[in-house]
Order: sequence, then structure tokens, then C-alpha cells
Amino acid sequence: MFNPVVVAVALVLTMCVLRVNVVIALTVGALACGMIGGSSPAKAIAIFCDGLGGGAKIALSYAILGAFASALAHSGFPDFLMRKVTKLLRSCSGENTGGMRRARSTKIVLFTAIGLMSIACKNVIPVHIAFIPILIPPLLGIFNGLRIDRRSVACIITFGVIVAYMVVPIGFGEIFLVNILLHYLRVNGLEISLCDAIHALLLPVIGMAIGLAVALVKYGKPRDYGVGDAPCAGDEKVQPRRKHLLVSCASIGAALAVQLVAKDIILGALAGILVLSFGGAIGRHDSDNVVVNGFRMMTLISFTMLAAAGFGHAMRESGGIGEIVNWLSSCPLNGKAVAAFGMLLVGFLVSVGIGSSFSTVPIVASVYVPLGLKLGFSPAAIAVIVAISGVTGDAGSPASDSTLGPTMGLNADGRHSLISDTVMPTFSFLTVPAFIFGWIASIIL
Repeated sequence: MFNPVVVAVALVLTMCVLRVNVVIALTVGALACGMIGGSSPAKAIAIFCDGLGGGAKIALSYAILGAFASALAHSGFPDFLMRKVTKLLRSCSGENTGGMRRARSTKIVLFTAIGLMSIACKNVIPVHIAFIPILIPPLLGIFNGLRIDRRSVACIITFGVIVAYMVVPIGFGEIFLVNILLHYLRVNGLEISLCDAIHALLLPVIGMAIGLAVALVKYGKPRDYGVGDAPCAGDEKVQPRRKHLLVSCASIGAALAVQLVAKDIILGALAGILVLSFGGAIGRHDSDNVVVNGFRMMTLISFTMLAAAGFGHAMRESGGIGEIVNWLSSCPLNGKAVAAFGMLLVGFLVSVGIGSSFSTVPIVASVYVPLGLKLGFSPAAIAVIVAISGVTGDAGSPASDSTLGPTMGLNADGRHSLISDTVMPTFSFLTVPAFIFGWIASIIL
């Protein structure tokens, strides 16, 4: 009960549920963990600070990607694409639909486009959820005309942004799989290859895909959102120059190519920014503002990564992890099925409080790797337990950018609720299947 790790995790979770900023919660949790472990307050803070370096590369990756996303938005490329997509969809929706069959085809094309963009924003064009306020609000009028239930769109977006980083080691997928998951598995004594980790996560991804299919059926009935003006595409905006569009395409290609060759997302994003700058898509007088805006967009999540690294280091140094491992491994109900279920449940509770799988993995890996090895789990099974512990919270937490992002776009006209229209559907049809299939994978692998 008074184990430093248990108290620290409970404190962090409680503070997050009470809506205390996650960085503050992690810092206070690290301080409490160190003090309960026998350190003085000054020593506990010193241990926390020593661990911050473990999250430095991840934080820098987010900052540079934020700058790249801001630079792309400044070039006018995303808005140009949005006007084209909106014009195409408006031509085959509403009064011009021409019957139920064409309306159904329009929905399929629309859902597919949103899903592909949700995936691309994490890998091909790594702009994170910055695409949502550009893509979704102009489409709300089309959603209303087709009587689309926005809960289905929320599930599609959340599924895309999560699955993209779970199995595709490019962009944010590289951050999660290589810089976070594999790094912290190895730091805590587990060796596993990238391919093995991805293969292990395929079963939970299949489960989430099944859940998404069920959600599309569940929310497939027409739904009316009342009469009112929905946001529409900004046709009044200045059309970007053709040169800038070409430069934007070149920057995306350069970012992807450099990332694949150099195996480094920071170098890829830098290459994209440089192409935009020297290609003239970003004016010399606008350069500082564009970069600063990008940094500002990713500031919170960058500091969260740093704080999570320090918190994980504090837990390892407190000695509480060894106590938990010894206690749990000596329990009579320590079969793999029960142990895996318990670890996934605790990981879910932690990640729901934090609201980020990227921040949860460093924390749970500190406990689950030694515990899993002692209980006889395979490296692949441990990787699944650690990864899914974070993913379940990402899809089912009101503090997660994977739920906040879709709500931000779908609620542009005030008709979409965070809890009832985003969190509850994504929890039911994405979190629960990920948990169940992750549990199955941890047992059979």
C-alpha cells in the first residue's frame, strides 16, 4: 500500500482526474516517490531532473514536427487541398445526391478520405492532429446534408491516428515504436526487434479494426443535428500561389525521403522546413513566427514527455519496482492470463489519467518489463502489454489528444460533445477491443 511506486502512480492518476496539469502531476508524483523511497526533497528532485534527459529527443522531435506542421499550414497547401475536397464532396451531396445509392457512395468516399488523412497525419505528412481544424469544420455542412452521425467520424479519426503510430515506424510511429517503446523496453532489460514488436501489435490492431466496423454499423443510422449554419470551406481565402503548392509537395517528399534514409524523424522534419524556407513558401519576415507557432502547438506534449521520463527514472531509483515485482510474482493468482489482465488494467488506469500513450509507456515499462520476465512472458507478450497499456488510455481518455482533436473539429458548430459523442464511442469500440485483443495476444505470444 505504501510502496513508493504505488503511491506515486495513484497520486499522479488522482491529480490528473482532478484536472491538474499532467506535467505538474508527474513532477509531484516523482517528488513523492523519491521521498517515500527515503530520499530528501532535494535529492528526489535531483533524481527526477537526472531522468529528464531520457525524453529530450522525443520532446525535440515534437517541437520540430510542430514547426513543420505550422510551416505547411502557412504555405496554404492544407487549405488548398481542403477546398478541392470540399468542392468535390459538395458536388455529390445534399440536393444533388441523386438517391440513396449515391449518398452511400459519397459516405464511403468521405469516410475513406478522413481515415487516410488521419493515418497520413502521423506518418506521411507528420502534422499530428493539426489537420483536424483544417479538414473537419468545412465538412460539417456535408455531414448534415448526408445526415451522418458524427460519432462514427470521431471513431474513424481516433482509429486512424492511433493505429498509424502502432504499426508504421515512420513519423510519429517512429517516435512511439523506436524512441519510446523499444527504448524503454531495452532500458529496463528487454531486447526485442522492431519487426517483432510490430507483429505483436497486429492482433490488437485487428481488434480495433473490428471495433471500428461495429461502430460504423452502430452509428450508421441517419442523425439530424438541427437547423443552423455549419462552417463551410473558406473560398474567400487567398488562393496560394502555384509555386508554393509545388514547394509544399517537394517539402513533404523531402521530409519522407530523408526520414526513410536517415531513420530519424528530426532530420526529416528539418529537411521539410528547409525546403519550404528556401523554396519561398515561407517569407523571411514570417519565418520566426511560423516556427514559434509550431513550437507553441507542441509545447505541452513535449514537456509531458520530459516529465514522464523523469518520473519513470524516479520510480526506478526508489526501489519500489523491485518490491512490486517480488510481491506480485509471489501471489497465488499469478498465472499469465490473470497477470496480463491485471497489468493491462493498471496500465489503462494510468494512461486514462495521463491521457497519452507516449507518456504512459515509459512509466509502465519500468514495472512491467521486470515483472513480465519474472512471470515468464515472452518479449513479444511484454511489448504488447506495455504498448496496449498506453493505447487503451489514448483512445478512451477525455484528456487525450486522440479524443480532444476530433471533438475540436466536430464541435465547431457546438453540436458535438466530448464525453458522450467522442470518449464513450471510442472507449466502447476502440479501447475495449484493443484491451481484449491485447490480452489475448499477451497470452498466446
